[in-house]
Amino acid sequence: MPLRPLLILTTVVLAGACSSPDEVREKTGVTAQAKSASAHATSVASSSGKGSARKEKEDNDLYSYEFSYPAEVGAYPELAARLSSDAAKAKAEMIADAKQDQADRKKNDFPFNPYSYGAEWKVVADLPQYLSLSNDFSTYTGGAHGMYGLEGFVWDKANKRGFKSAEFFVSPQALGDAIGKPLCDALNKERVKKGMDPVTTDGEDQIWPSCPDLDEATILVGSSNGKTFDRITVWYGPYVAGSYAEGAYELDFPMTAAMLGAVKPAYKAAFSAKR
Repeated sequence: MPLRPLLILTTVVLAGACSSPDEVREKTGVTAQAKSASAHATSVASSSGKGSARKEKEDNDLYSYEFSYPAEVGAYPELAARLSSDAAKAKAEMIADAKQDQADRKKNDFPFNPYSYGAEWKVVADLPQYLSLSNDFSTYTGGAHGMYGLEGFVWDKANKRGFKSAEFFVSPQALGDAIGKPLCDALNKERVKKGMDPVTTDGEDQIWPSCPDLDEATILVGSSNGKTFDRITVWYGPYVAGSYAEGAYELDFPMTAAMLGAVKPAYKAAFSAKR
C-alpha cells in the first residue's frame, strides 16, 4: 500500500479555508505538538490471546507521528511487519519534507508549522480465512489545513497475502451498478443530515456529482455472522461528494443477491447475502 501519494495529495488541497495548527491536529486526529524542542516518544505494546497490539506516538517541534494496530494484526507477523514498514517509510518521508520546509521558511523568515502523520488500523471483520481492516489516516504539511482519509485492506490468512478490499469485486463500477439507486439515495440522505441540499442531477453548474463512482470511494467489507462478508461500507472522503467542511460520507449496505454478482468468482465463497 503506497503511502507517499497521500502526502502529495495533502499538498495539493491545502489552499482551503484557514485553520490554526492546533485546530488541524484536532480535526485530523493528530495531537498538539510538544512544547519543548526535545522529542517525546512513546511506544506501547500490549498482548492478548490473539497477538500483540502496537501503539506509537511521537511529538516534537518538527513533527507529530502516531501509528497503531490491534492485537488481531499482531497475530500475523507478516501483516504486522508490512503495516509497520509502510508507516516507517511514510514517517521518514514526512521528516525529510518537514526538515526541507523548515529550512526554506527559516531562510525567508516565515513561520514553520510542524508536520504530522497518523495511521490507526482497526478491525472491520475477523473471519476464518480473512481479516478485514480499515486504516484511518491523517496528514498535515504546514498549510491551511490537513487531510484525512480511509483505506480498506484485507489479509488472506492462509496465503499470507494482503490486498485492497475493493479487489474482492469485479470492478468498482460493477459494484456500484449492483447497489444501484440505494447508493445515491443514501448519500443524499446523509447530505440532508449535514444541512446540505440533495444532489439529484449532474450538469455543468453542479459542483459535486450526484453519486460519485465507487472508484473514488473506499470500500470496506464487514460481517454480521463472523463467517462470511455480508455487508459493505462505502466511504467518500473530502472533496469527493462534498466540500472539506462537510466531512466524509460513510454509507452502509447489506449484501444483496445483485451485489454478490459483482464479487469475483474466486471469492464468492467468502460472501453471502444478509438475511
